[in-house]
Amino acid sequence: MLERLITGMTLLLSLCSPVSQAVEKIIFANGGTADSLQGQTARRFSEQLQARLGDQYQVEYYSNGKLGDEQDLLDKLRDGQIQLATISSIMSAEVPEFALFDMPFLVRDRQHLQRIDDAIVMTDLAAAAHRHGLHIISTWENGFRQISNNSHPIHSPDDLKGLRIRTPQSEWRSLMFSSWGAKPIPMPFSHLFVALQTGEVDGEENPLSNINGARLQEVQKFLSISNHVYYPIWLTASDSGWQQLPAAVQTAIMEVAADEQRWSLAEGERLDTSLLKSLGKAGVKINYVDRITFIAASRPVYAQFARQVKGGDALIERAMGLAEH
Repeated sequence: MLERLITGMTLLLSLCSPVSQAVEKIIFANGGTADSLQGQTARRFSEQLQARLGDQYQVEYYSNGKLGDEQDLLDKLRDGQIQLATISSIMSAEVPEFALFDMPFLVRDRQHLQRIDDAIVMTDLAAAAHRHGLHIISTWENGFRQISNNSHPIHSPDDLKGLRIRTPQSEWRSLMFSSWGAKPIPMPFSHLFVALQTGEVDGEENPLSNINGARLQEVQKFLSISNHVYYPIWLTASDSGWQQLPAAVQTAIMEVAADEQRWSLAEGERLDTSLLKSLGKAGVKINYVDRITFIAASRPVYAQFARQVKGGDALIERAMGLAEH
């Protein structure tokens, strides 16, 4: 009798145990501002993934760099503290082949980007990321980058000489702006508004969505449309973390991410027009750069990529060849 009583109590406790009722967590972090396009895309993704997974999983989403900058997020992915993150400019510091997207004026338009994504990113670059312990899930819109500053309009590289321009923490973006005559100042995006406000830097370069999302128009006078780089963001997991997710969860993540890729690219194209108008109305003086002079001044960046990245010449040639298809 006593043995049966103990067995019954053990079964009852196991049914009431928190372990049997546990809800799995998927922690997802984005370093951009919530109002930027990458922030909006990440929020939409987290909401749609939660709806897809139901009550068994809890998707926790953190924006505005609350869990750190991109380097912090990569470290947290590898440590297993988070499961998903969006990574952009710092990716080339981790996986050299991703510096393909740091090549000035490489990406012509978003249709060209999608062909590069299919033919190069999700094949060659994803394989390279795998060798560094990272799993690339999807390529999302981050936008064509433009130059803003507080001194004068930028028409040619000569106008950048001596200007302190904040860049992402990327050796390639630093090389690009130093080749154009500027003084690059790498720093996390979260520090940028104050750096512009205090005059620590004279200007910066970002997609219009990031400029507007961080309210940089409040601390910048001139915006020069250059489209000098299209650098995406990548929905990323660690290889080990990805393998720990059930196959059904992996499938849900990939399918929701693909939906958000389509939405973000279309929204980015729409914002190119609407944000330019709203930034102009906010008092920012807008001009267009002389692309020919910038392309000519960009040769050192391409030469360095060819020397430094194994197979770099072939990657550039393949990417450029996809522009006409």
